[in-house]
Amino acid sequence: MLSLAKTTGYAIAAMSRLEAPGGRPASLRIVAKQAEVPYAYLAKRMPELGAGGLVHSVRGKHGGVLLARQPSEITLLEISEAVEARQWLGRCLLGLATCTDERSCPAHEFWKATRAQIETTLRGVTLADVIAHEKKLGHR
Repeated sequence: MLSLAKTTGYAIAAMSRLEAPGGRPASLRIVAKQAEVPYAYLAKRMPELGAGGLVHSVRGKHGGVLLARQPSEITLLEISEAVEARQWLGRCLLGLATCTDERSCPAHEFWKATRAQIETTLRGVTLADVIAHEKKLGHR
């Protein structure tokens, strides 16, 4: 079954625990614990999320991490692209290096259409949607 990489899942889980701009910065250790994400793994991903304009670090005694924008303005596609580029959305479902639009494999048209659907869905689902879903399930 196709799914986003664990890296994206961890990033989404961690970001869903962060406060919006103007809120209280959260310690990365606390976020990692709440999101059930290994701290060292999360610490490696935060610079990528920062470079993607998704999180903001605050230094100092009361420092930590905040969302750089409102959760409703951050899409799951942005999160995925920040931590893993587009690696999970490979050009060929079968992994063939020679597969292109001009010289396609047997699964090419299916995968091309599926990729477009996945991108559209991830572009339409926001971090606010994830947070609302978690609250509905009682996970927050």
